[in-house]
Amino acid sequence: MLILIETPAGFALFQVANTKALSKIDNIYDYLQNEKQAKKLITPFAFQQFKDTQEALVATSKLINGKIPKKLSKFLEKNVISQEVQDQIAVQDKKLAKQIQDQLGLTCVQTPVTEQLFRGIKSQLTNLIEGLSEAELKNMTLGLAHGLSRYKLKFSTEKVDTMIIQAIALLDDLDKEINNYMMRLREWFGWHFPELGKIITDNLIYAKVVKAIGMRIKTSQTDLSGILPDNLEADVKQAAEVSFGTEITLEDEKFILCLADQVIELTDYRAQLSEMQAIAPNLTTMVGELVGARLISHAGSLVNLAKYPASTVQILGAEKALLKAIRTKHNTPKYVGSAPAKLKGKVSRTLAAKTALCIRYDALGEGQDAEFGVTNKAFLEKRVHQLEEGVNYRDVKAPQRGKAKPVSNQAQYQEEADFQPQGASWMQKFQKGEDKRQASQDLAQNSKFKKVKQQ
Repeated sequence: MLILIETPAGFALFQVANTKALSKIDNIYDYLQNEKQAKKLITPFAFQQFKDTQEALVATSKLINGKIPKKLSKFLEKNVISQEVQDQIAVQDKKLAKQIQDQLGLTCVQTPVTEQLFRGIKSQLTNLIEGLSEAELKNMTLGLAHGLSRYKLKFSTEKVDTMIIQAIALLDDLDKEINNYMMRLREWFGWHFPELGKIITDNLIYAKVVKAIGMRIKTSQTDLSGILPDNLEADVKQAAEVSFGTEITLEDEKFILCLADQVIELTDYRAQLSEMQAIAPNLTTMVGELVGARLISHAGSLVNLAKYPASTVQILGAEKALLKAIRTKHNTPKYVGSAPAKLKGKVSRTLAAKTALCIRYDALGEGQDAEFGVTNKAFLEKRVHQLEEGVNYRDVKAPQRGKAKPVSNQAQYQEEADFQPQGASWMQKFQKGEDKRQASQDLAQNSKFKKVKQQ
């Protein structure tokens, strides 16, 4: 029997000289702890050393995924298949054993005895393989462990999710800082030019105007055409002439302009950060980049978000508002601003359902395009339009990605064409203009109605 051992130094094959002797040993692992007994029972058959750490990393990464590395395949073909060795091969990994049997046609075994053999051989590895020292094996093991850790970190699926989460947290912090700075800027500069805050409501434009004019007396000489439209520019200059604000010193002007610069820089940085590339194209198509990133941030990762049902996605981030609504017996929160008030519930449920599908497609699907999200968004818009017009939801067909099943024969086709749903009534035909009868006439023909009337 041959024993395959995968080591950080390379691939090794060992041969058990006398398999019948294994049944006479009570504890094989303890028996192999003796170097002389180990060399007597186990003999090296073949050994293929790795050239460098990179080759060991490539082979180990494939072994972890249950695949046969090319180096191992060539090693077995050279030492087992080409020499027509008929012995069974003991392989420790079940997935690797199955791959060797399917691809190379070699017989692999796994028994409790082989498990003890694996442990015993690995403890005596440097004694059984000539030219392999203990220090060299430790260095190879350490280098392979570091390389494998870097490989897993590089291809981690949650790495990009972590970047999204950090960016969203930074956006929230920036919003707080910008609001604090703007409040201080409006209050500080408002003592000098209070009318400007009533004319300009946008924070970024307000900061740019403050930076451009500085003191109020410079307003008439400052060109604000690149910041404000003509009508607002005229209002600002007119208000500056009749302003009742107090005077400020040059030192105050210096600090106010520095504060305005900070507001402008933070606002520009926030705009660049909010335009980051999303990792879920279909989710981004449905709800936008910022909302999609916030959903991922709230769930922890895109995979965790894909595990949530549509009902959880609908209330994600609004748990406090939901619990408050349940406690006070008010309407639950529905953050769909563009829909009419009476349709917000239906629209929010439909949006959550389609968003959940897009999330799962992004997390678990193989496609990287946003085609599925575009299809579901078109369906959602059509659904909202028909709800506003009062059309029955059964008339709206959901988008289907699969192909229709072919009809086996003409009889089946005719049977499906003649089929009428159980809920179909004369009222549906009457609404379509296919049935001109009145309700009383239809009820009079009903036998159950006649029996109840006679009683």
